[in-house]
Amino acid sequence: MKLSSRIAPQDLSAQIRRLFELASDKTLRLARGWDGKIEAPVVTVAGKYAGKNWTQWTQGFQYGNALLCFDVTGQESLLEVGRAGTVHHMAEHVTHTGVHDHGFNNQSTYGQLRRLMLEGRLDRDDWELRFYEQALKTSGAVQASRWTELSNGFGYIYSFNGAHSLFIDTIRTLRIVAIAHALRHGLLTEQDRRVNLLGRLLTHARTSAQFNIYYGEGRDFYDIPELRGRTAHEAIFNPASGSFRCPSSQQGYSPFSTWTRGLAWAMLGFAEELEFLRSRPEAEFAAEGLPAKRDALAMLEMAARATCDFYMNQASAADGICYWDTGAPGLSRLGDWKSRAADPMNAFEPVDSSSSAIAAQGLIRLGVILGEAGEEYFRAGLQVAETLFAEPYLSIDPQHEGILLHSIYHRPNGWDYIPKGSCIPRGESSMWGDYHALELGLLISRLAEDRYYTFF
Repeated sequence: MKLSSRIAPQDLSAQIRRLFELASDKTLRLARGWDGKIEAPVVTVAGKYAGKNWTQWTQGFQYGNALLCFDVTGQESLLEVGRAGTVHHMAEHVTHTGVHDHGFNNQSTYGQLRRLMLEGRLDRDDWELRFYEQALKTSGAVQASRWTELSNGFGYIYSFNGAHSLFIDTIRTLRIVAIAHALRHGLLTEQDRRVNLLGRLLTHARTSAQFNIYYGEGRDFYDIPELRGRTAHEAIFNPASGSFRCPSSQQGYSPFSTWTRGLAWAMLGFAEELEFLRSRPEAEFAAEGLPAKRDALAMLEMAARATCDFYMNQASAADGICYWDTGAPGLSRLGDWKSRAADPMNAFEPVDSSSSAIAAQGLIRLGVILGEAGEEYFRAGLQVAETLFAEPYLSIDPQHEGILLHSIYHRPNGWDYIPKGSCIPRGESSMWGDYHALELGLLISRLAEDRYYTFF
């Protein structure tokens, strides 16, 4: 990535206003046009949202988009879409025992509504606030119950693939466990054994940092210093013995390349958890089995720095936009692709704007945490945002239902729409990509006003 001249959050204000104007109209039209069938909108096909579910993990983003747009614009109709959608369609997601995606669905809806009420954007109603908080506490406990215990203080919230499977995605959805802990909730298991949710969060984060992130220390043949921060989408364990078996990938090109959305989840997840832990009192870390606060912070910072460095040095093109996987075979046909801006219209490998939107937020948050030492991360995040909030990534066509163009869902399975005349997917949007573009816009708009936004 080539850092351009300095950009301040205020410099993006006009782009962000345009982003939310476009997004507000598209979000309201989608709400009016979606027929309420069981499937949630996932990705666009020729510009129209369609359901294409692996699991139901995107419905919270649909209503979360409306709440983010309301936050920035104050348009009451958007609040009604987000609030009504949460009440009528999200309850089953709170108690969904079959997925690791609770933070995506429930923090994006109940969590955003709680935040808006605590910030005074909604009229204070204690019973309504308790409704949101009950949902968040339940969701955090249900997610934390999907647990595979390993030896030596390791363990993880397992993916929908089964007890053997640790997805890096979960590091970002882990914020639902953080909120449940902050609300003084715990998980009760057999014979009233109480599980400390902060402990579960830290153990999952430690295991992800150890087994999904590489630090150039020779853990396998491809773990070399030049690839420090390489991220495996999935870590496979033997649940019977608790031993690590191998890296894997469900959505990337290979276990030994880096699927860039997995990398982005790690960048943002570790940075957000670092923010959360910094806000917690030292006394909370005195519980049995928890590491000292300084040790937990050091672990999270190491993982956040490594993944953000890898994104900037290895995964992104010169403008900060990434292709869908660092090992995608067609990249070799693009020549020195890192030295120039990403090309979503190329003939060989698709970019993934959704990964870039997630990564940009991780870069900005790590930059804020580190202060002067994080200036390059902060500048890099703003530069990615500046690129995404303009064409060809911003969807300005009112007939296209997406907000952020050139998003990729599942390249190996061929789940992404390829337009006529193209060899690769392009020009489409995803519900998570749209949401993270808006969340990125909200964060930068707050920074422009000398304010800050966190999930907690």
